[in-house]
Amino acid sequence: MPFNRRTFLQTSLAASALGGALTSDQSSQAADDPERPLNPTIQRARDVALRLLDPTDAELQHGLELHRESLVFDAYGFSPRAALDGDALAELVNGGASDLEIQDAREDMSMTRCVTDPVEQTEFLDAWRASGVTCIFQNAGEEGQGVMMLLKRLARFTYLTDMLRESVSKAATPDDIVAAKAAGRHCLYLTGNGVPLTEQWVSVEDELRYVRVFYELGIRMMHLTYNRRNMIGDGCAEKANAGLSDFGRTAIAEMNRVGVIADCAHSGWRTSLEAAQVSSKPMVASHSTCGGIFPHIRSKPDEVIKAIADTGGYIGICCIPRFLRGTGDINAFLDHIDYVVKKFGPDHVAIGTDVAYSSQNMSEESKKVPSRPRQRPRFASLWPADDYKTTSDATQSLAWTNWPMFTVGMVKRGHSDETIKKILGGNVMRVARAAMQ
Repeated sequence: MPFNRRTFLQTSLAASALGGALTSDQSSQAADDPERPLNPTIQRARDVALRLLDPTDAELQHGLELHRESLVFDAYGFSPRAALDGDALAELVNGGASDLEIQDAREDMSMTRCVTDPVEQTEFLDAWRASGVTCIFQNAGEEGQGVMMLLKRLARFTYLTDMLRESVSKAATPDDIVAAKAAGRHCLYLTGNGVPLTEQWVSVEDELRYVRVFYELGIRMMHLTYNRRNMIGDGCAEKANAGLSDFGRTAIAEMNRVGVIADCAHSGWRTSLEAAQVSSKPMVASHSTCGGIFPHIRSKPDEVIKAIADTGGYIGICCIPRFLRGTGDINAFLDHIDYVVKKFGPDHVAIGTDVAYSSQNMSEESKKVPSRPRQRPRFASLWPADDYKTTSDATQSLAWTNWPMFTVGMVKRGHSDETIKKILGGNVMRVARAAMQ
């Protein structure tokens, strides 16, 4: 029988799923059935990546097999997102709910409807199955330092993993991630989008006492800054590019002591450099790009990548075309991985996608929500204006569910199996273990 690449791709990727039981028999069958085809959204993205990579049949088969057997750890990402409940949101809008209420409801729905809605639960697990990902370093904190702000996403993903623990559990230690892989399950390892502070400024010690509290709640990595300047240092979008503050040095020391990984992905270049210079444990830029290829505010120049590597840490290459530039597609993404491997070594690169799969039902549900007046940009955003326009090839080839294609692409680029396994998850696991020592 002649080799059919599309059929082989569908069945092989389905078989590579980690699977896991759902709360209902019907959903469980959907998640575990290795012959279940990829849904149209996932398949379209897969076809685009396959066309752009154009691997040989041997490269394709080897890449898929290697992906299946590897522990795959997204260095920074998002659990698959559910569609909104359009009727419920429309009721809020028509009832005069505040902007904050509506924003909060939208976020809660996208993060937790997979628990309560059977259709969204199937979407959720189909995406996990297609990705072959073992664990996501899950964004579980809103951008900022306020304790109450940081608690919301942490609560949502605690709820999700409590309710779907037979399929997607919360990992508290690296050993939990290994156990999830062995059991054919998925898991979330939690990161906050800021260092929680009391914001009272009574003393340095008082300001930092919630670092341990959030560690005890399951947070294992924290952003030092998010785009803008804070009391720790400058964000990546601040033109001044000032460095780490005295308070920032103490904050990193406390993170090192407690066991929280310091993440400079959204920090300015000088802040990132000085953070690496003072950290006593491996630190990371969990979702970034290489400034040596394309200097964007979210990239890191060679000097910073070397300083991070010198701590034993890594740079996670993200899947954002605007930050990658060049073609902005899966091949540009692989160029950044190649760059770090060749210049800094295979121990210092990972994949931190910074993208999510969104339910196929999102568009239809969103149409139910009444339009609202244009709002001012969020303070934390601070993105510089540019004229870049992404392409369908770029965004689809870098879809979160295309993780197996990332592995196929690394095989095609000639990386050894040992190197690929480090990039897929080994380097993140090593740093996670070092942080907790």
